[in-house]
Amino acid sequence: MDDQAPGGGQPAAPARRGTTAWLGVAGLATLLAALEIVPRTGLVSPDFFPPTSRIAQALATEVTDPAFWVALAGTLKGWALGLLIATSAGVVTGVLIGAVPVLRELTASTIEFLRPIPSVALIPLAVLLFGTDIRSTLLLVTYAAFWQVLLQVLYGVQDVDPVAEETARSYGLRAPARVRYVLWPTALPYVMTGVRLAAAVALVLAITAELVIGAPGLGARIAVAQQSNAVPDMYALVAVTGLLGVLINLGARAVERRTLAWHQSVRGEVVA
Repeated sequence: MDDQAPGGGQPAAPARRGTTAWLGVAGLATLLAALEIVPRTGLVSPDFFPPTSRIAQALATEVTDPAFWVALAGTLKGWALGLLIATSAGVVTGVLIGAVPVLRELTASTIEFLRPIPSVALIPLAVLLFGTDIRSTLLLVTYAAFWQVLLQVLYGVQDVDPVAEETARSYGLRAPARVRYVLWPTALPYVMTGVRLAAAVALVLAITAELVIGAPGLGARIAVAQQSNAVPDMYALVAVTGLLGVLINLGARAVERRTLAWHQSVRGEVVA
């Protein structure tokens, strides 16, 4: 009687998660098999879309090259630093703007004007200011990730219970205490959502900056492989970026669940 049925207490959530994981693995295996078969049947040219086995061989060669790990470290460095700057700036700015109604009104139109500007539109400015230095990557990554965090923080601040806010004021809590005990617990789930979204966006912009600008990293290595007509190597590096995105997303979700273990949304997810 270790696992109870859905109607008799706690659902068997681990079994469901295990089934979902196996279905995901089966879907990935089917995709890899299809990518192996399609080029060999002649539906597409292997010169432009090599089979999975050739891409795997190229990947095995890449991971033995020290330059690959240097490029991977460069990408992770730009991603991590940009995400850290964007998260810090987004949280501080969001709490400040959201907690002061006058600032919220003053900045609303400015935020709506700047937020839709694509980060790639800043590439000429980044190149003009920093050339192919990592600072160009940081500029694009920070700009794109900042808005993800800022908007979520603003939503979180707006979701604070006004009754709880007034109660805190009536008890004489000063602004720092109200932020810590009233605002922050409400906004934290929104902050974690913003960080998770920003982590994915930051990786996309880091690779884009390296690919277009030539900043050091996996993107620049992909561009070199494409220009050298090393097609299997190019696809292998693209696969690495995809795997990196999956790992970042899984890591962000794990941190989110651990940080919000007390929150009803995560507790409900664990029970369900």
